[in-house]
Amino acid sequence: MTVERISGEALEKLIKGNISEETTCVIKFYSNGCHLCHALKKSYEEISDQYEDVHFFAFNTEDHLNLDSILPINGTPSICLINTGRRKNVITLVDPVDPDNTTWFTYTQIKNFIDKEKR
Repeated sequence: MTVERISGEALEKLIKGNISEETTCVIKFYSNGCHLCHALKKSYEEISDQYEDVHFFAFNTEDHLNLDSILPINGTPSICLINTGRRKNVITLVDPVDPDNTTWFTYTQIKNFIDKEKR
C-alpha cells in the first residue's frame, strides 16, 4: 500500500468512529521541522508495502493545532493504529525506552506494533 496524506477532517472521522467499514489504519504523525520524522519516512513506506489489508496515512501535526485534545500523542514522530467499525479502538505506539537516534522508532518496533494490534 502507499502512504497517503490525511486531512484533519478525515483524521477526526477516524478517531471519533464515524467509519462503519471494518478496517485498520496506521497514521504517522510528523512535523515539517522534525529530522526524525523525515528519516522515518523510508521505513514507514517500506512497512506499508507489506500490508494489503491496512491503510497507511501520514498527518502533519501543524495542520491541526489542537491535535492533543483529540488524540494522546507526545510529539513527533508518533505512530497510531485505528481499527474502525463495530470494534473501534485507537492505540498509540508507546515511545521507545531506548529510541533510535536517527528515526526514533525502529522498523521492527513499528512492524511488531501493527502485527500485534491490527485485526
